[in-house]
Amino acid sequence: MRLKISLLKEPKHQELVSCVGWTTAEELYSCSDDHQIVKWNLLTSETSQIVKLPDDIYPIDLHWFPKSLGVKKQTQAESFVLTSSDGKFHLISKLGRVEKSVEAHCGAVLAGRWNYEGTALVTVGEDGQIKIWSKTGMLRSTLAQQGTPVYSVAWGPDSEKVLYTAGKQLIIKPLQPNAKVLQWKAHDGIILKVDWNSVNDLILSAGEDCKYKVWDSYGRPLYSSQPHEHPITSVAWAPDGELFAVGSFHTLRLCDKTGWSYALEKPNTGSVVNIAWSIDGTQIAGACGNRHVVFAHVVEQCWEWKNFQVTLTKRRTMQVRNVLNDAVDLLEFRDRVIKASLNYAHLVVSTSLQCYVFSTKNWNTPLIFDLKEGTVSLILQAERHFLLVDGGGIYLYSYEGRFISSPKFPGMRTDILNAQTVSLSNDTIAIKDKADEKIIFLFETSTGKPLGDGKLLSHKNEILEIALDQKGLTNDRKIAFIDKNRDLCITSVKRFGKEEQIVKLGTMVHTLAWNDTCNILCGLQDTRFTVWYYPNTVYVDRDILPKTLYERDASEFSKNPHIVSFVGNQVTIRRADGSLIHISISPYPAILHEYVSSSKWEDAVRLCRFVKEQTMWACLAAMAVANRDMTTAEIAYAAIGEIDKVQYINSIKDLPSKESKMAHILMFSGNIQEAEMVLLQAGLVYQAIQININLYNWERALELAVKYKTHVDTVLAYRQKFLETFGKQETNKRYLQYAEGLQIDWEKIKAKIEMEITKERERSSSSQPSKNFGLKY
Repeated sequence: MRLKISLLKEPKHQELVSCVGWTTAEELYSCSDDHQIVKWNLLTSETSQIVKLPDDIYPIDLHWFPKSLGVKKQTQAESFVLTSSDGKFHLISKLGRVEKSVEAHCGAVLAGRWNYEGTALVTVGEDGQIKIWSKTGMLRSTLAQQGTPVYSVAWGPDSEKVLYTAGKQLIIKPLQPNAKVLQWKAHDGIILKVDWNSVNDLILSAGEDCKYKVWDSYGRPLYSSQPHEHPITSVAWAPDGELFAVGSFHTLRLCDKTGWSYALEKPNTGSVVNIAWSIDGTQIAGACGNRHVVFAHVVEQCWEWKNFQVTLTKRRTMQVRNVLNDAVDLLEFRDRVIKASLNYAHLVVSTSLQCYVFSTKNWNTPLIFDLKEGTVSLILQAERHFLLVDGGGIYLYSYEGRFISSPKFPGMRTDILNAQTVSLSNDTIAIKDKADEKIIFLFETSTGKPLGDGKLLSHKNEILEIALDQKGLTNDRKIAFIDKNRDLCITSVKRFGKEEQIVKLGTMVHTLAWNDTCNILCGLQDTRFTVWYYPNTVYVDRDILPKTLYERDASEFSKNPHIVSFVGNQVTIRRADGSLIHISISPYPAILHEYVSSSKWEDAVRLCRFVKEQTMWACLAAMAVANRDMTTAEIAYAAIGEIDKVQYINSIKDLPSKESKMAHILMFSGNIQEAEMVLLQAGLVYQAIQININLYNWERALELAVKYKTHVDTVLAYRQKFLETFGKQETNKRYLQYAEGLQIDWEKIKAKIEMEITKERERSSSSQPSKNFGLKY
């Protein structure tokens, strides 16, 4: 990826250009010390003077009123705030009319920023004051008072906090009066510029110590650049939070969100004192000290999938290379390319007006449809369809271009969604809620309506990253997520009635990815790269989960690596310095998944015998139990030396009815309530009571006996025997109540139990169990 610079031969301004701001993706306003505000049209390459300000007004900062306001959408920004050296800020319309001038600070107003909703304006000045103003320019509050000039300011993603500079310090101050203020030393010189991105919640700072730095919203350092030759005079996030730009003397740099540099350009600009990204995130404008406005277009972005590599060579041209036969195709577009995604044998490209869908089998005839709103901020792909996110909403399309659904939820803000907070599978869309970060919304892809009974997925901690598995049936769909404690958790997306269990898979996990062809999960833990070959093992037999993992040392990936993709048996990891590392994992677990999904149990056993690895046998054991194939489970457990489980499976074989077998298999997986339900539905009340007795679940055993008016004496007898073993006296009030005046007759109880077993045998004698115990429903 690099920047394609364009600079006019002759500048349009007569003095230093102090600030720039985009209205649309093709239109820019620039302000200069020559008191002129100039409009640039990039389509026609024309410039025109909008207004000549009075000679005593020297503009310093410009910020356009936000484009989207809740339901009311504007196609483009209509007014902006201009701060100036005379201590005022001016609200100016798009046509150049000064609507209002407000006395704001003693000395110059150094920066002004609208919040994301457009309901408030923050200004900072040489007098060290930070002031909050209403939309119409009425003073609401003086948020803080510093002893030194405040050079830059930014709103937090939720518009509830303000970040500002104080010499070498950065300060985050919430708007609530008594909330805690966060302050830390960020640079060794005066900090000149800050920016806070609403999508990734990361902070940028630049200072006179010639460094730029990346911080999280708690003030923890994530990246610090090497010292440059000159002070860093400007920094700015791209709207989607994936890139940022850095400006200095004769320097323009394009960086990844983690800090490392994609491209360094040395245009003849003097100091780049202000940088603005276009609304679609494809180009940068810089206000230059030598009277110029510099434009830079982001080109040579690269997408890879299997043997295909797609590169954006020009604004409207892509090159496709098939590395197997070195075939090259050129894709031409009518408009500028904004976003693209390559996965599942399809390339999806959004331009400013249209969406193109290419199949990797045929690059010549794309499917084209018009977009509802031009600026697509995110494209996600699944096997059957893809998701587009723009300023107006979330839209799901098939690869044939057919609109499928558009999920909506209360307080939806599409401008802050990214690949970590939205996940897509063939049947489910998962979206992390920004208002309450412990909640995940789940939607059906086919209708866009909430999944199941509409219950939200709620966790006890804030969630950082989510990912849906890609294969299998809807009923088995799982979602994995990393929470604030860096715990990796997994749960089912089925939300019907009972609360689904959230199970912890691992700790200190920084990044995760599901495989595209089978439900294998990989993640980077503290010092290890871990692959969970069969994550569902936690629901089947947690004891053997460690035996189903593949682990290797991850120290070679350095600090803060990130998993880019997990395609086939290859995992691609990006290190903190930007280099890509490819790891190959064993292809056999994926083949095992395929055999099991097709119920080819004999082939699965044969494969495990061929590979001779404990992980394969452990995965097969868990898969067999999950699919109720106890014959295969018995073979697999024997192979990994779990003798007690082999004996338990053998004991299940001798049970008289298939309902009893089913219940004991459910108990084997720890699903006690489900096991009890199966028996009660089949009318096997005594068996349901007996499993609670066996588990010493005395309260429930008595509750069932009383409810169904049977075997109360049996429960009391077993309870008495249990207490006698430990030499204890009965203290439970319910047991004392029912035991009053009751004589325990073991002969009579044994006869009743025999009768229950005989009755069960007679019921099941008409349908003989098959080789697999008749449990393959």
